[in-house]
Amino acid sequence: MEASLLRDMLIIYALAAVVVAIFQRIKVPPVVGFLLTGVLAGPHGLGLVGEVHQVEMLAEIGIILLLFTIGLEFSAAQLKQMRLPALVGGGLQVLGTAGAGAGAALLLGQGPGQAVFWGFILALSSTAIVLKLLQEKAALDSPQGRTVLGVLIFQDVAAVLMLLTIPFLAAAGTGGAAPAQAGWGLLLKGLAALVLLLVGARWVLPWFMSRMAATRNRELFIIAVVVILLVVLWLTSWAGLSLALGAFLAGLFLAGSRYSHQAVGSFMPMRDLFTSLFFVSIGMLLDLRFLLAHPGWVALGVGAVLVAKTLLAGGAALALAQPLRVALGVGLMLSQVGEFSFVVAKAGHGVGLISPQGYQLMLTVAVLTMALTPPAVWLGGKLAARTQQITLPRPPGMPAPADQDLMGHVIVVGYGINGQNVTRAARAAGIPYVVVEMNPLTVRRETAKGEPFIFGDAMNQAVLEHAGVLTARVVVVAIADPVATRHIVATVKDLNPALHLIARTRFLQEMGELYRLGADEVIPEEYETSVEIFARVLRRFLVPQAEIERLVGGLRAEGYEMLRGLEMPTEHGPDISKLISEVDIVTLQVMADAAAAGKTIAALGLRAKHGVTVLAVRRGRETLANPGADTVLTPGDFLVLMATPSALEGARALLR
Repeated sequence: MEASLLRDMLIIYALAAVVVAIFQRIKVPPVVGFLLTGVLAGPHGLGLVGEVHQVEMLAEIGIILLLFTIGLEFSAAQLKQMRLPALVGGGLQVLGTAGAGAGAALLLGQGPGQAVFWGFILALSSTAIVLKLLQEKAALDSPQGRTVLGVLIFQDVAAVLMLLTIPFLAAAGTGGAAPAQAGWGLLLKGLAALVLLLVGARWVLPWFMSRMAATRNRELFIIAVVVILLVVLWLTSWAGLSLALGAFLAGLFLAGSRYSHQAVGSFMPMRDLFTSLFFVSIGMLLDLRFLLAHPGWVALGVGAVLVAKTLLAGGAALALAQPLRVALGVGLMLSQVGEFSFVVAKAGHGVGLISPQGYQLMLTVAVLTMALTPPAVWLGGKLAARTQQITLPRPPGMPAPADQDLMGHVIVVGYGINGQNVTRAARAAGIPYVVVEMNPLTVRRETAKGEPFIFGDAMNQAVLEHAGVLTARVVVVAIADPVATRHIVATVKDLNPALHLIARTRFLQEMGELYRLGADEVIPEEYETSVEIFARVLRRFLVPQAEIERLVGGLRAEGYEMLRGLEMPTEHGPDISKLISEVDIVTLQVMADAAAAGKTIAALGLRAKHGVTVLAVRRGRETLANPGADTVLTPGDFLVLMATPSALEGARALLR
């Protein structure tokens, strides 16, 4: 038996390594490769692993380990941070899909308990596949990513509640008093176990883990975590509850302690291995003969699930006032049947809520919808570009935007940290601005404060025109969605090529494409972080501030090419630093007690004595370009100066 298990494990992981490597080259997510590995190695494929009992054991171990690691990473803070997409979006998606699935099952002749059970199965989506796709697209912090993540968190919680209701659904299906009494007995037993677990998590677990952590022995700490997992599994098994639920609770209890980060760090290297084992074991349960024998039912099921879940999840996103392109992406991201559905289906199969044939149909449909998710999301990205100009009605309670008659103003797209800093600076400098934001709660809150906000998607040309893009002087794109940023840059430059466009991006490799689309300046967060670290290191070594500013200015003057050899388009004109060597252009303010206050430019001798040229003076909302020598400088004036770094130091002394 032991030798057989080792042989099966060797076959599984060796085959998985080959399949996943091939799929990596053709850009198919590894999860699909693990599923295919299970299909090939399983008893219904090539028969490399023929012991059904061992397959079930591997599946049980995979489920336990998957839910334990998910529980370790679960946090109430996550739910609080995304409470709107989680509670509203997740609630609408789960209830809507479960209701639609139950209704379809009733029409097909299933009993009430079985119909609700089918609704549960279909309501859940694949956390593993969806998060992997979002990470690959760098879209976790985009509106689509935040909405999807909120819905997935709600689904994770709902799946646990679904597991608790399965005995009652089974009792309702039998229609007898004994099953109902058994269900109530199971509930009471489960509540008793839950009380014991909560007491242990509140008092016993911290005491035990503090003793283990005090030893500073990594191996002992890991053993302690495993002991906690096994204790919780034993208690939930005694109560007649699912081992999967016990694993999730064990992870959840540890996640709430101050040792959660160390526990996650200890188990994360094994997480991918455990998750892959779960998906391989699920693939082993897929019967290819069933697929070949019932192609019509399988095709109908796959099509119905993809279409229905896309529409229902997309509708939930629309209810959150997301634009149509985001709703379409959310719907396609959540259109598959998820891994938690396997857990729920297996638990229901054990109590007779689903027939063996129905179980195989569910497995087949689930695996195929998972495999079709990546191409469906890719297709959705193409379709989203065609829907970006469709304007949907404003959400209820959303104030109508005021007419914009601004000239020479700044348009800020996105009101995250970057957008807030830009508006704060514009407000302090007296520069007119308007903000385009997609979050309805933010728009309501800021509009009530009198801030100039417009609700809408900046990818929509009508929204940009309403914000005054045709008369704007500067547009700042400060959102985290790289796909939307590229579309907005292209649309803005098509509408008004003369304005100055500044785009925020996360990574250096995205800069070239944004410049090609017309951006005048691209600020990569990755590079700016490195520049700030660079400057702080120099300060620790007591390098003069003037020298630090010169070095940092040199880095930026080279167009972010000194650390990375990026080739930018030449149509933006030559770098001025290459034409005028060692010359900087800076803006300095005349302070109230400065030597320059109340004097003319000629009297200061900025050019004659210091070699500094005054290009412009900004006074309030007025800008004096190329001011004369008799221009009197007043406190609060901003001077645009051109000179060498050393000459500018003398000017700073006069203006401070």
